[in-house]
Amino acid sequence: MVQQTLSIIKPDGTQRNLVGKIVSRFEEAGLRVVAMKRKLMSDHEAKGFYAVHKDRPFFGELVQMMTSGPVVIMVLEGENAVLRNRELMGATDPSKAAAGTIRKDFAKSIGENTVHGSDSPENARTEIQYFFSATEIG
Repeated sequence: MVQQTLSIIKPDGTQRNLVGKIVSRFEEAGLRVVAMKRKLMSDHEAKGFYAVHKDRPFFGELVQMMTSGPVVIMVLEGENAVLRNRELMGATDPSKAAAGTIRKDFAKSIGENTVHGSDSPENARTEIQYFFSATEIG
């Protein structure tokens, strides 16, 4: 089933000039970038996007990290895009991520884990709409 999913290259990835390497991995795995933007996420945007974590102890640190530099936000499309993207990213903890995954190869820590990806088709739709209008996706 062809799906769309949201992917974010976090500030630790953009600051280390990893955008091209990461996008290449998505494309080589059969995912197509159908929308992309680079931006500085505001405090308000980061808090809204990660609101599901607002009661967790790491929320403030997460918001601070996501607003510390530019991010690259993408809509990826392909067969089982949500699962495929999650497989490419690897485990949140880079020390537990499988060899060859983005987080194993590039993440600095659990907090600076280089990429975000939607965890379900339902969340993918919500997350895509948070950052992109329908006319920006094609």
